[in-house]
Amino acid sequence: MSTARLRAAPEAPAGLRERKKQQTRDALIDAALRLFQEHGFAETTLDEVCATVEISKRTFFRYFASKEDAVLAPSHELWLTFLREVESVPSSGRPVFAILQDALLTALDKMTASHWAERMAASRRLAETSPSITAHNLSFCDRISDRTRQTLSTRLTLTDPEDLRPRLAQDLLVAAFQSAVEQWAKQPGEKTRPGLRARLESALTAAAQVTTYSGDPTLGDGQT
Repeated sequence: MSTARLRAAPEAPAGLRERKKQQTRDALIDAALRLFQEHGFAETTLDEVCATVEISKRTFFRYFASKEDAVLAPSHELWLTFLREVESVPSSGRPVFAILQDALLTALDKMTASHWAERMAASRRLAETSPSITAHNLSFCDRISDRTRQTLSTRLTLTDPEDLRPRLAQDLLVAAFQSAVEQWAKQPGEKTRPGLRARLESALTAAAQVTTYSGDPTLGDGQT
């Protein structure tokens, strides 16, 4: 993923101008996802995306830093909302992983925009076919993780910058999320936010159990 700065997730539209901006942004995301799926990410030019929405490239760059940003917009919106939730979710005496888990589930509950789930699934499918989208997403996730650890350090008064536990908790959260999205995007049928939430809850439960998981207790060593 590119090193473009983190862009704030859009807040609820206020006024006609803001609604039009949101409509343009949504139209760009939908056009990009459709064209990239139909013709390929690398094969589709930015000019073609802009022509579909009838805007200039200059206008495009007011909303997104790159084609990859447009593809990953649904995921970016979720994780930027997650960051805000980490700043406010109750934390006193609770495990770090529980704090992060609650923040992510709350952020997902706030993804109520029309067609968000369908966009998220399309974004995931495109990422699986494009190394540049995957790289862009990894870079974004690294920046989100850094910001999350900074917030946790302040809120929880973490004094040891070399403590691996906050980073590992965040990495485990991201791994659970990626596994849930992968399973959800591949399953047949309509893609819905409640469906993704159910998958995510299962993945988070499994993630919390990994350090004590020892396989099937009914099987002895070397048995199949």
